[in-house]
Amino acid sequence: MLAIRLPADLEQRLGALAERTGRTKTFYAREAIERHLDDLEDLYLAEKELEKVQSGRSKPVSLAEVMKAHGLER
Repeated sequence: MLAIRLPADLEQRLGALAERTGRTKTFYAREAIERHLDDLEDLYLAEKELEKVQSGRSKPVSLAEVMKAHGLER
């Protein structure tokens, strides 16, 4: 279960879309999360890793090293 507070303008747009299409607001909220969660995960996890590299807590690895480690050299 998830409860979210939306700004009034988004709530109105979501409600209008649901009414015009005969679907629920929950349907569209779920759809938006499903479509964008991968991108959000990629963005925020990459930002966290960049912070670790910049602070010296993590070491970058080249693409060549990754490919070699997984037997994918060309």
